[in-house]
Formats: sequence, structure tokens, C-alpha cells
Amino acid sequence: MLKIETQYDADTFTLTYIVYDDNTGDAVIIDPVLDIDTAAGKLSFESLNKITSFVKTQKLNVKGILETHAHADHLSSSQYLKEQFPEAQVAISERIKIVQETFRPVFNLKDLNIDGSQFDLLFKDHETYNFGSVAVKILPTPGHTPACTSFLIEDNLFTGDALFMPDFGTGRCDFPAGSAEDLYKSISEEIYTLPDETKIWVGHDYQPNGRELKFQTTVKESKEDNIQLSSKTSKEQFFTFRTERDKTLAAPRLLLPSIQVNVDAGYLPKEEDNGMRYLKLPIRL
Repeated sequence: MLKIETQYDADTFTLTYIVYDDNTGDAVIIDPVLDIDTAAGKLSFESLNKITSFVKTQKLNVKGILETHAHADHLSSSQYLKEQFPEAQVAISERIKIVQETFRPVFNLKDLNIDGSQFDLLFKDHETYNFGSVAVKILPTPGHTPACTSFLIEDNLFTGDALFMPDFGTGRCDFPAGSAEDLYKSISEEIYTLPDETKIWVGHDYQPNGRELKFQTTVKESKEDNIQLSSKTSKEQFFTFRTERDKTLAAPRLLLPSIQVNVDAGYLPKEEDNGMRYLKLPIRL
């Protein structure tokens, strides 16, 4: 029997999911968070400890740590999780190579491999991967970033930043190599063609108008009620709306540290000769 544990990080509005087979204990963790105080330059492990506590209490066998994309709003705790659950594979779409190639010159990361080899597993689109008894089908949903992927596990779809709750809409598309046209195609052809009863689990919830936290909807509800992209929205309408809306959005608070860590599979920068690690801050004049 498939079960889903949901954990919410209020600081970054991020949903982390632990999906597991209650019969075998096999599990995957989707989009885990590593806490950081950028002003103090200090990591903390509240979000990570909640995950590990649940896994150990339930005596789960973590087989996969799955990233829907290289996040721009939080650091991934994938490598810390792998230290505790060494059987787990850290996995992401093979299209991460595009993102690595895009951001290596931005941060002048000369030592960054751009072949995706930092990850244990690179997903191919529309393939199914077995993490023990948990089968995950890979649906390509680029647009927010080129490497965005949604995970279909039985009748549950984990959409990351592609599609949010109907009253919030979709992910933004103004990051380098993002594309509103690609996101329209992803949602229309990959998500809205699934059975109406398919449950959608979103990657963030920003609680518009101060409503309570929500993170689960359905394909039917999204097609009917998504305020930015319903089944009646044309590609031209969505492109115009998304492009104009994105021009008004500020950069995510943790954009610069997040990208540097997440394109490198959650590895922190190497320790320097003074025992410290450093993240770069590009300055544009």
C-alpha cells in the first residue's frame, strides 16, 4: 500500500514528500530542504531532521532522493540524506546538463562538471524507474527550468514547480533557459492528458490571500480552475500573461546560493585552506 508523508518548510514555502510502500518499507524522498541563514552564513538541519526522524521511526528503506529540478529557492539536503541512507540514489532529469552549462559561466564555476555526473542517476523522459517496490514514471515538464520533471507514482503526480494549486497557477518562466511556451506544452500535453482523478502534489504553496496550507489537487480541478492555465487557456494567452507577470517578480531570496549548490547535486563548495567554504555572490554594475 502506497503512503505519502508531507512535510512543509514555511521559510521557503516548500513541500517535501516521502513516498513509501507500507508493505516493504521502500521509499523515495522528493525535493528535500537544507536550511540556511544567509546573513549568518550558517546551515541548520531542522527540515532534514524531520525527514530522517520520520524515516527512522517508520523503519523505511530510502531507495531514492529525487529532485524535480535544480531549485532556485532552497538548498537541497540530498547529500546529507545520502550520508544517512547510503543505498539511496540522488536522481534528476538528464536535462540538468543544460542547466549546468547555463550557470557555470554565470558563477565562473570552472570545476563544475556539466555532464550530470554528480548525480547517481539521470532520468530519461517517459521511462519508469523502480526504487525497490516504488515505481516512478518520469514525465518531462520543462518551462520553469529546462530540467523540470514531474514524477508519476501510481495515481499521484508530483509536479515540483510546474503546476501549483489552482488558486495560485504555475511556475515562473523567466530564469535562464526558462520558457513559457515549453511550460504550456508541458502542462497541456503531459499533465492535462492524465486521467482526471490523478492526484497532483505541488512543490510549493504560497497560501494566496492568507488561506491555509494546501498542497494536493487533481488533474480535473486544475483543468477546470487553474487561474493561470486551465484547459481553456490558449498558448498565446498563457505566453502573454506569464511573460508580463514574470517581469514584475523579484528574484527568489535564496536564488544565488541555491543554484550553486543544486546544480552540483547538493554538494557544498569544497573546503578551502582556512577550513571555510564559500558561495559566490555575482555583482553586476
